[in-house]
Amino acid sequence: MARASGGSVVRLRGVREVRAVRPALPGSIGRMTASNDSAAPATSSGIATTTGSSRSERPVVQVSVLLYSDDITTRDAVRAAVGRRPARDVEVVRWHECATADAVISSVESERYDILVLDGEAAKVGGLGLARQLKNEIFECPPIIVLTGRPQDSWLAAWSQADLAVPHPLDPIALTSAVATLARSGVPTA
Repeated sequence: MARASGGSVVRLRGVREVRAVRPALPGSIGRMTASNDSAAPATSSGIATTTGSSRSERPVVQVSVLLYSDDITTRDAVRAAVGRRPARDVEVVRWHECATADAVISSVESERYDILVLDGEAAKVGGLGLARQLKNEIFECPPIIVLTGRPQDSWLAAWSQADLAVPHPLDPIALTSAVATLARSGVPTA
């Protein structure tokens, strides 16, 4: 398993697994937030942007997120971890929660979302299989973050064709970094 020293995103056979970077010294948060500022701003016309009031700020990327999990506590944990502003230049303007795979499929077919967050540990239909199905069946499928059961499940995330994987237990820093990375990627959804 490849590990990046000092980085928060690790590439594993086409899937980037997001990991939090721990500060070098107790009480220091400088290294924790550095990963949110490193990516380039989105240039896609499919994602709504607004300009910031500061002189050198990047435009704010506004995203809508579909969240799938059969467990309401997992959905609450993801929403609380990501929050409204996962990064200075990324704002979540809409959350759509689904508890069943059928609801996810019908929502993705009828509406446009910028990011899908799928729980790989969901009962009946897991997020990994659902991610693969959506990538294969939906034209211009939005980028997908899968929540895996453990860090060693990154090979399953690669099989599922997910764009990023975040392992359980959920780390708020890793989750916000994943959402911000995909929001800035500029993948068109319309």
